[in-house]
Amino acid sequence: MIGAAKITKRHLERLALVYIRQSTLTQVRENTESTARQYALAEDAARLGWESAQIAIIDADLGLSGRSASGRLGFKEVVSRVCLGSVGAIFGLEVSRLARSSADLQRLLEFCSITDTLIVDADGTYDLRHFNDRLLLGLKGTMSEAELHILSGRLQESKRSAARRGELRMLLPVGYVYDDDGQPVMDPNEEIRAAVANVFVAFEATGSAFGVVRALADHRFPGYTCGMGATREIRWGRLSHCRVLSILSNPTYTGAYVFGTLPRQSVGRPRRHDSDAHDSRLARALADPHSRSPSGLHSLGDLSDP
Repeated sequence: MIGAAKITKRHLERLALVYIRQSTLTQVRENTESTARQYALAEDAARLGWESAQIAIIDADLGLSGRSASGRLGFKEVVSRVCLGSVGAIFGLEVSRLARSSADLQRLLEFCSITDTLIVDADGTYDLRHFNDRLLLGLKGTMSEAELHILSGRLQESKRSAARRGELRMLLPVGYVYDDDGQPVMDPNEEIRAAVANVFVAFEATGSAFGVVRALADHRFPGYTCGMGATREIRWGRLSHCRVLSILSNPTYTGAYVFGTLPRQSVGRPRRHDSDAHDSRLARALADPHSRSPSGLHSLGDLSDP
């Protein structure tokens, strides 16, 4: 491996940390070759002179984005061990595995420089006490963060473009499903349709969300489990005040297609609105919206037990 001469006896006497990360659970499930290559870095550490007892694998961040250090217990463990001076080298497939944020990466590199901890990736070995190595890793980190920004921008613009055409598929609320042609239609399950319609019937009769909760206290209401597509399952339970508010304020129940009505917020960062005010609130009315409204599914008469 390039730069192996930088590894000294002092480094071999300390731990070799193999840091493993994939950005999403989908990548963990489908990109198995990348995960296997990262675990194989432990073998590289052994070939470079570390004993097996001195090699530690940190894979707590599998399925987590490197955009921020928040919530990444594995990265925090790496930083804490480096600060304690117990690490001789950190192995990663590439520097972007450690962090996609230049701020987080630079802090780690500074700690590595102070404690004489090496960084080892597929391109070579870096001694952070040397200016050229520190500069090269810093550039790699900056390019990695820029790459993430560009990719994110492309994905967001693709979503907005599809939303303008009314073709972006999103999770539908209870009472609606996608048909075979990908069009949102009312749920064919009569019990579910009746339960949703009862909410609007009760609201018309009582005029408040709390009134709906009281009126339907003895009725069970459907809700989706977490998941996407076929993995979503219906679970029945009691109707809460928050759930009533979300139903009454959901524009889908008016027969409208709406995208981008809420500001985006990243974990650990201040709330920010979409840069384009026109793209942040896109609405497209569906054909014949009144025929798709749940209020027309159930008679406005007596509330019946679903």
